[in-house]
Amino acid sequence: DVEHSRSYIDELYSEDNYKCQEAIVCLKNAVIGSNKKKGSVISQGIVPRLISLLRDDTKDPNLRLDAAIVIGSLAKGTESQVHSLIYCETVQVLLGIVLSPGTDRRLMETCLGALKTILQYPFAPIELLHCNIGNLVRLIQLASPGSSIQCQVYVANIFVPLCHSSHQQKNLCQANVIPFLVRLMISHLTILQVPALKCLAAMCFTNKYVSDNVCMTCHEERSILDILTELLSRTRDVQIQLSASRCLTYLHRSGSLRADDYRIVYKTLPSLARLCSEDFDEETRATAAETLAYLAEIDSELQRLAAISNHLICSLANLIRCPSPLSRQGAFRCFASLAANDEDIRKRIIEMDGLMEEVLNGLKDTCPEVRLSAVRCLHSLSRSVQLLRTTFQDHSVWRPLMDLLVGEPSLELLTVVTSTICNLLLEFSPAKEPMLDSGAVEMLCELTKHSDPALRLNGSWALMNMAFQAEQKVKSKIIDTLGTDRIF
Repeated sequence: DVEHSRSYIDELYSEDNYKCQEAIVCLKNAVIGSNKKKGSVISQGIVPRLISLLRDDTKDPNLRLDAAIVIGSLAKGTESQVHSLIYCETVQVLLGIVLSPGTDRRLMETCLGALKTILQYPFAPIELLHCNIGNLVRLIQLASPGSSIQCQVYVANIFVPLCHSSHQQKNLCQANVIPFLVRLMISHLTILQVPALKCLAAMCFTNKYVSDNVCMTCHEERSILDILTELLSRTRDVQIQLSASRCLTYLHRSGSLRADDYRIVYKTLPSLARLCSEDFDEETRATAAETLAYLAEIDSELQRLAAISNHLICSLANLIRCPSPLSRQGAFRCFASLAANDEDIRKRIIEMDGLMEEVLNGLKDTCPEVRLSAVRCLHSLSRSVQLLRTTFQDHSVWRPLMDLLVGEPSLELLTVVTSTICNLLLEFSPAKEPMLDSGAVEMLCELTKHSDPALRLNGSWALMNMAFQAEQKVKSKIIDTLGTDRIF
């Protein structure tokens, strides 16, 4: 492959513009659609030459455009290939060309497309855009109503991954991104509406300042809340309905929209419950379940309403049997939310055929997110006295739970597992005796020394449950293992 491409690659370094142009056209045709060719080109160290051609404004515009096209094509390769582009400071160069006022429109749009592709990766240097708020303002200007649809699509998609922290969310807000996103949301073009809604949702996530701003913003005398509610209509594209539901969910959870607001109770919740049904593709159902779990997580009335909406429990039971980790994770998370406070809902969930087996399989899943969600589901179900005495005992749930503590579980998993263990050690739980025999005392005493306060609390709480009305030998074992100094 290297020998075959050597001739035109040598010509790429020629000072003769015609030869260089011919070589870059060959290169452009070679790398399109072939990750193998992309890898070969990158390994031969050609990226710096492409960047040099791209930056040189004395070069023929078509040569610079073709260099940008090749870089955009390389950006669509593998993750390691994108790492190589970032290492060569490609993002800085693309950004410089895009933000420069005198750049040719075709070149600017090609660089925007390459930038959009690279910035979707979690390791992309997004701080380059945030280091100056003027960069964000300039991007909005580039995507004015008079610009091409493609240009607006690129800019909308560039903004989506720029909201990782509260500082970044606030930055976008102060750059006046919200009015820009609203204009795209009402454009009636799905390719503009979906990224605009995704960006708005990401901006509102756990951010009260941004969420309050969104709730107060109007566009042509209509509030954003009304626009979002209208986008939940069944006549809209499914991705628009889902993304608008996420926006309203995050506005509620940020504290800017009350749980009893009609837009949450009568619009967002039913819309998400409907999107969990088998009428939709698996990814949509999984995302809807995850979003609904978050919406209802802390409000018992929303949990009660969700449980009776659109046969949701049946829909989730079907989703939990889907092969993809995302589906299982979403279904477990949603069951965990629904079962958090209501005994009747727990009973309805556990009565689903084969449900407990699915939860126990989830505890052994290879995907860590699925395992965590399955434990969350188990934790909610473990708040039921009846289930602790019956289903949990029949399936010896404590065994796989204790197994999760072996090795190096994540802090989050450890917290949820130990919270569930606290419930399994209550005086009326039949699991208490076998857990004692399996070294629970030693494990819990060790937890009380953990650096994380939540885990120290769980360890203490579980030991308290274990000691309550216990036999003398159990109390003695706790004192001997923990030590009076540690107790004090």
